[in-house]
Amino acid sequence: MTLFIQPEIVDRTRRRAAIERLRQVAGRLPTWSELADPGRIDAGTLAGLSRIDPDAPDAANLWRVHWFNGADRKSPTDVPGHLVLPPELTGVKAPIVVLLGRRFPMIGAHKVLAAYACLVPRLVTGQFDPSHDRAIWPSTGNYCRGGVAISRILGCRGVAVLPAGMSRERFDWLQQWVTDQSDIVRTPGTESNVKEIYDKCAELSRDKENIVLNQFSEFANYLIHYHCTGYAFDRMFGHLKRQRKDARLAAFVSATGSAGTIAAGDRLKKLHGAKIVAVEAAECPTMLCNGYGEHNIQGIGDKHIPLIHNVMNTDVVIAVTDAASDSLNLLFRSEAGRRYLSGRRRIDPALVRGFEDIGISGLANVVAAIKLAKHLDYGPNDIIMTVATDSAGMYGSESESYVARRYPQGFDEVDAGEIFARHLEGVADDHVLELRHIDRNRIFNLGYYTWVEQQGVPVEDFDRRRSQDFWQGLVDSIPAWDRMIQEFNAEVSGRTAA
Repeated sequence: MTLFIQPEIVDRTRRRAAIERLRQVAGRLPTWSELADPGRIDAGTLAGLSRIDPDAPDAANLWRVHWFNGADRKSPTDVPGHLVLPPELTGVKAPIVVLLGRRFPMIGAHKVLAAYACLVPRLVTGQFDPSHDRAIWPSTGNYCRGGVAISRILGCRGVAVLPAGMSRERFDWLQQWVTDQSDIVRTPGTESNVKEIYDKCAELSRDKENIVLNQFSEFANYLIHYHCTGYAFDRMFGHLKRQRKDARLAAFVSATGSAGTIAAGDRLKKLHGAKIVAVEAAECPTMLCNGYGEHNIQGIGDKHIPLIHNVMNTDVVIAVTDAASDSLNLLFRSEAGRRYLSGRRRIDPALVRGFEDIGISGLANVVAAIKLAKHLDYGPNDIIMTVATDSAGMYGSESESYVARRYPQGFDEVDAGEIFARHLEGVADDHVLELRHIDRNRIFNLGYYTWVEQQGVPVEDFDRRRSQDFWQGLVDSIPAWDRMIQEFNAEVSGRTAA
């Protein structure tokens, strides 16, 4: 496999086919910089969005694939949707700021941004023909939903490949969006069974019309989050800095998953010196101690190191048990839990309701942020930023299953108090590792077995990723990608010859 796609035309025939398809769907492609800062989008395009349902399979929704959508998911906002978690909830002095992926269009999760970024380079370079090729989207849930959404509105066929044990809501959504039910491919296992996804993709790729867009190895996934998600967090910090002049951006906390979102940490570290904190499941502590196992923190597939993870720039690894995320999902979703939080703990009811926008992996990120604050003794001026990929709405079935297993006699406020005491108030700074150079090398080397031995990446390319010069070189390509998208749009509109 090649390591990354260069911003240059490869096949003009397939590119012309992509241009024709965009004309048919009346589409135009946002540049990466327009999605980073929607203030760059022309006023006419933004005005037309007011009539478009954010959940509709409409090409106009491409212009909402950014962090600056309001609570209605229709109107724009100057500051990304977020929650600021106070000490009375978290038990730590440091403010924990959670950006909300729920506000992204179509799938209610920010993975649609990564899906867009991974397909667009193939369209503008002529490496994907929407009239013949099928986009294969390997994922543990949200990325493949984003891929199916982007495929459908751009008039091509998208195939979701995901573990059969993922939440029912993921499959319910997919069944409504795919054009053929055979485009939902269930692989064995659950969250940590990523290799089984790769094996199925290898089988599908024998058909040359199946183009695998593997989020774990697509460097466009890294770049879009560095550029767009990093910009959104930087903008958010600027907003907070105006309110707290002594504030500093202490850390960016993110479950690794595909290692796309955590790329925002590279930008925040460069701008503000923030620590980059990688989160994983304690039941499958791959980075922490080369461990393995099963867990239910859906959205952070593991037992491998993603190719696009800039391991040598990561500062801390924290593991969180899925008992914490499952329990907190129940606490914030249930009436008994909300009564306890608002009544006994005097938490602002609006903040409690705001947790409807935080799914299981987001809850794991919050717990990891609390662990970090305790471990490093952060104070009120040390802002920790993290992300909620999706909302609690994607995990209703998981909450029901958890109640049936753990609380067959019913869940009440006493149970809610026990969860609060254990998984918020009583969070300890266990399973925390501050990375030394030898630790980074160990984690980096672990990726060899997936990418070189199993997936065929040349070892020279694999090793290039140790140097920060490699990652900066990727970032330096962003203006070239913007120009290629602009040129592609010009040909779609007929302003230049195809």
